[in-house]
Amino acid sequence: MTALPCGEDPEPSEPGPAGPLFVPVRPGPAGCVARLFRTPVGGRTAVAFTTPQRLGAALGDRQAWVRLSEPALRALTEPLGVREITVDPRLAAHPVGPPERPTPARREWNPQAVGALRVTGAAALVGALTAWIG
Repeated sequence: MTALPCGEDPEPSEPGPAGPLFVPVRPGPAGCVARLFRTPVGGRTAVAFTTPQRLGAALGDRQAWVRLSEPALRALTEPLGVREITVDPRLAAHPVGPPERPTPARREWNPQAVGALRVTGAAALVGALTAWIG
């Protein structure tokens, strides 16, 4: 039997623990709660990063995080039915920042347009009354 090169392994072995991970969290009722995300096909996954810089690049510098080992993160998420952990994902999301407020468009006052609406509305009302009365 010939040995396969590393890149051509048909079933790569399960990767080992990634070491200490930086896990994004959000406030919860009893402290911090690990944030869960969706995979591209809709499954739930826990997300972790190998450095705080990678976490900040993906989720923003203001994202809160805790440092956990992979087994600890699995122990937190498995009771929730989440068995997948994604390490160092490149998230496809909008940049993190305050929401942009659209600037209202300025419109010039056109009294003729208001008059046209009045005439149109009055004609529709007369037509409806005529049809109703008979």
